[in-house]
Amino acid sequence: MTSTKLEPCIPLDMEKEKLTDLVEKAKDYALMHGICMRRKDQFDRDALHFAPFVLFPTSFPRNEFDKSVKLQQVLNELMHKVAHDDEFLTTSLRNTIKVDHFTKRLFDIYERVKKEGGPTQALSLGMLRSDLMLDNHCCTDYGCKKAGKSYCCWKQVELNTIASGFGWLGPASGLLHRYVVQEAGYPQHLKNIPENNALAGLAGALISAWRLYNQPKSVILFLVEDVTYNVCDQKFHEFEIRRQCPEVFVIRRTLTEIGNRGKLTADKRLIIDGQEVAVIYMRCGYHPDQYPTELEWDARYMMEISLAIKSPSIHYHLAGTKKVQQELAKEGILEKFLGDKAHTDSVRDIFTGLYSLDNDTTGDKNLENAMNNPEKYVLKPQREGGGNNVYGEDIKPFLENIKNSDERCAYILMDRISPPIIKNYMVRPGMEPMLADCISELGIFGYVIGTKDEILENKQVGHMLRTKLSHVNEGGVAAGLGALDSVYLVDTDRCC
Repeated sequence: MTSTKLEPCIPLDMEKEKLTDLVEKAKDYALMHGICMRRKDQFDRDALHFAPFVLFPTSFPRNEFDKSVKLQQVLNELMHKVAHDDEFLTTSLRNTIKVDHFTKRLFDIYERVKKEGGPTQALSLGMLRSDLMLDNHCCTDYGCKKAGKSYCCWKQVELNTIASGFGWLGPASGLLHRYVVQEAGYPQHLKNIPENNALAGLAGALISAWRLYNQPKSVILFLVEDVTYNVCDQKFHEFEIRRQCPEVFVIRRTLTEIGNRGKLTADKRLIIDGQEVAVIYMRCGYHPDQYPTELEWDARYMMEISLAIKSPSIHYHLAGTKKVQQELAKEGILEKFLGDKAHTDSVRDIFTGLYSLDNDTTGDKNLENAMNNPEKYVLKPQREGGGNNVYGEDIKPFLENIKNSDERCAYILMDRISPPIIKNYMVRPGMEPMLADCISELGIFGYVIGTKDEILENKQVGHMLRTKLSHVNEGGVAAGLGALDSVYLVDTDRCC
C-alpha cells in the first residue's frame, strides 16, 4: 500500500505517563457513556466492555468528506428506485438465485408477495449506509497527477440496506474524541471534528414511519438476534426514540419469537403479544444462520405481507445485494434511474471496478484476470455482517475450485481499494494500547421513505468511521476486527 501524506492530528510521540493517562481517561469515558459491547468470550447479559477504539480521530480531506455527505441523498433516491424496479431486480439476480440458496429464499418471498397481489403496505423505509474508503489509485488511475495533484478520492465499498448499524457508536466516537483531544491539550482541534447527528436522524426516520402508519397505540419492533453483542448501538436508538416521541413504545423480538407468537389480522395487521406493529426495524435477518428452521422463514414472510412498514422491505433487502451493486456500475444503468447528468456523474465517480463472474464470455474474462492478478481484487458473496469476502492470494485457489461450476455466479469481483495509511493507537479491552499503521472506512447514513411512485422524505443524517490495522482484510467492529474512530477534517489536496 502507498503511504499517506496525511499526518495524525495530534503528535503521537509522547511520554508514556501521558499516553497511559489519556488511554485510561478514554476507557473510562467510553464505559460511562455507553460506548460498549457485550463480551463474546464469556457471555454475561449484565456485563459490558468498552468497544475497541483508536485514541485520536483520523485525518481526512475536507473536500471528499463534504462530497460524500452531499451525495447521500442521491444514493437514497437511487436505491429507492432500484428497490421498486421489478424488471431490474429480477434480471440482475437471475443467475445469482440459481446458486446462492440464501438469496434465492429471499427472492422466493419477493416473488410470492408479487403473485399474491403485491405488498400490503405501499410505503417502504430505507435506512441506508454508504461505506466508502479513500483510494490512492486516484493519484494515478484517474488523472490527478496530470492535473499536478496527489489526491485520494472516495470509492464505494458497498451500500447497506439492512441492519445498517453504528447510528449510536458513530456519533459516540466523535464525543469520545472531543474529550480526548481536549485532555491531550488540543482544544483548538474541536472545530475540525464535524457534528454527527446520526442517532437523532435514524431514530427520527423510525418515528416518521410510525406516524405515517397512523395508529397511536401501535409499536415499533426491533428485529434482533437471540444474543445481541452490539446491544448499546441498538438500545441508544430506543432511548432516542423515547426522547423524541414519548408516546411510542419500542419492543424487541427475534424471528423465532415472531414465528411462534406473531399473527396477522384479517386486514394484515401484524400482532405480537397483543401489540400491533407499525414499523419493523431489522437488526437481524441478513445472514443464513439467522434462519435455522422454516419457522424463521415463515416469520420473515409474515412480516413481509403485513401492513407494517418494513426497514428493509424484501425488495429493499434484495436491492442491497452485491450483484445489484455490480449491475448498477454497467454503462447506462445509472442514467435509467437518475436521469440528471450531474447526479449520475457524481455516483459513477465513487464506483470502483465491479465485475461479473457469470458463466459467459465476460465472466470468463473477469475470472481469468482475477486468477492472474488476485492481489488487485476482492471476491464478494451476497452477504452482510462482515467476514465473508475473499482477498489476495486466497482468491486464486477459491476460484480454481468453482470456475467450472455455476457457483461462481454467486460472487462478484471488485477492484481492491488502496487506502492511505495513517498511524494511531489501537485500544482494545484487556490489551495494552498499540501504535500501528491503520486504514479507515467511512459510512454515511441516510434514510428515504416513500412508495413506488413517490418519495416523501429523503435525508442524509450523519456518519461513522471504522478503522483497522492496515494488514487486516476485514474491519467489522462488532465482529472484533476493527475499532471505532471519528473524522478530523483537514484542508489538503495531497494525501497519497
